[in-house]
Amino acid sequence: MISSPLGYLAVITLLATLFYQLEKKSGWRLFEYFPGIVLIYIYAMVLSSLNIIEQNEAISSVYKTTKNNLLPAMLFLMLLSVDIKQFLRLGRKLLIAFSGAVISMMIAFITVFYLFSFNLDESTLFGALSGSWMGGTANMIAIASALGTSENMMGYALVVDAVDYTLWVMFLLVIVKFAKKFNSWSRAEEVQTNQTLELGCACTIETKEYYKLIGLSLLVAFFSNIVSTKLPFLSSTTWLVLIATVLGIIGSFTPLRRLNGSVQVGSTMLYLLVALIGSRASLEGIDSVPTYIFAGILILVIHGVLMAILAKVFKLDLFSISVASLSCVGGVASAPILAATYDKSLVAIAVLMAIAGYLVGTFSGLLVGNILKLIA
Repeated sequence: MISSPLGYLAVITLLATLFYQLEKKSGWRLFEYFPGIVLIYIYAMVLSSLNIIEQNEAISSVYKTTKNNLLPAMLFLMLLSVDIKQFLRLGRKLLIAFSGAVISMMIAFITVFYLFSFNLDESTLFGALSGSWMGGTANMIAIASALGTSENMMGYALVVDAVDYTLWVMFLLVIVKFAKKFNSWSRAEEVQTNQTLELGCACTIETKEYYKLIGLSLLVAFFSNIVSTKLPFLSSTTWLVLIATVLGIIGSFTPLRRLNGSVQVGSTMLYLLVALIGSRASLEGIDSVPTYIFAGILILVIHGVLMAILAKVFKLDLFSISVASLSCVGGVASAPILAATYDKSLVAIAVLMAIAGYLVGTFSGLLVGNILKLIA
């Protein structure tokens, strides 16, 4: 039985570290279907459900404090790498494809939620999921916090994300061979680019750089927590997310963007956040997951149909709409792989789109989440 705050944080950290290292170094096929971040959540939930982690007042307090500070710090660091100027240079058709992917996903979420008549709690689940499918897991965590998504609903969102994302990746890879037929149907010209992209790498980061990143992000967290409690109209958690997001965007226009390793440090915080949330969840209501998975599949089908219509109207090629879609649903981890199956020179486009998803994911996800709440 783990009853002390220090023991609780130690277990959470070890759990996040274990699955991160296994995913990176083991080569197990398991991680192709269930990413490490999902397994972190599941195992943390099991520890909680078996009462190995005690749900006492001291642990609840450290959970709340840690989460409220890691969340804005993580958002700030993840957004520092966004290069808006370079993204805007992608060209008209690629920007249309990316915008279409985001808007069609919003329409799909609202449509399916209305058709299934989900309740208020489930609106927070699909609101959080929309953040992931228009940005990434970091956006999902941020939106879940802002919408008040319960730890259990957050777990279901992660499972749906993992299962349906895998199916969508497989589908997009399968249809690559139909690119010429699709392009002929949509009367599109294939994208040509000579763009290159350089991203910071934590493998060369110096110790003093780590202190800069961690110190700066915690300063942002402190500022965001103070200011968020004093602003009107929205909840303090929503303001917390928005303030950190805006500060990250502002920072991306400054020399701070060149601090090496911001995404890696931010990802570490993300893994810890997922472990924290999982430690407060239970296995209750797990029988509803198949319904949510099916609803997620239907969302992707509607999104795909709308993207095909967009391609026909604007004469977009299959590469553009497929990579724009996977940049939203899969992010940096998978969009470049899909791009490389078309042409390795197109990988930079996928990376730029995926990183841009971090920028729009929070705002569009919050919009979708609040619309779903109104429908419920």
